[in-house]
Amino acid sequence: MSTPDNVTAQLLQSYSALHLPHPADRGPKLLAQNLERFNTAPAPEARHTLLTCLHSPRWAHRITAHRPYPDLPSLLAAADEATYDLSPADLAEALAAEPLPSLPEGTYAAASTALNAAYAAYEARFGHGFVICLDDVAPDEALDRVLAAVRSRLANDPEEERLVATEELRRLARGRLGRALRGVGNHAASHG
Repeated sequence: MSTPDNVTAQLLQSYSALHLPHPADRGPKLLAQNLERFNTAPAPEARHTLLTCLHSPRWAHRITAHRPYPDLPSLLAAADEATYDLSPADLAEALAAEPLPSLPEGTYAAASTALNAAYAAYEARFGHGFVICLDDVAPDEALDRVLAAVRSRLANDPEEERLVATEELRRLARGRLGRALRGVGNHAASHG
């Protein structure tokens, strides 16, 4: 299973593969430059970059096949649509590659134990790891948000949870893809 640090390392390698400037070198025109590079990159390189955002070869192939994109909103809309169209097998593959949300530094052992137990119960019920996008959550609220979400979602039936997990994957991929093209630091930060 990937860890947030591994996902970040993969994304930084993608900057190199697509000849994208390192995030530290970003400037006012970086988004347009990165989108142009993404649009004109060889298909295998573009797919590699996309796979660091969401591990679904079908998703990456579909987005790559529909290039060029005139702007970031168009690319993100295509990514959203491709996520909604994931088959159950594609979804299972993407979920299997997602790292669990990381715990904030200084999390008490009891909270860590409770969270690990909730993750185990979730995986036993649904057959895949818990996934949640924490892009808009303050770091000091992440643990509470994850615990509340995993407990709440344990009550879902499998089909309902498949839809919720798909939406969380869509949000994760959208955030990672946007950060990758904007050249913004930690692309795995959406897990907390």
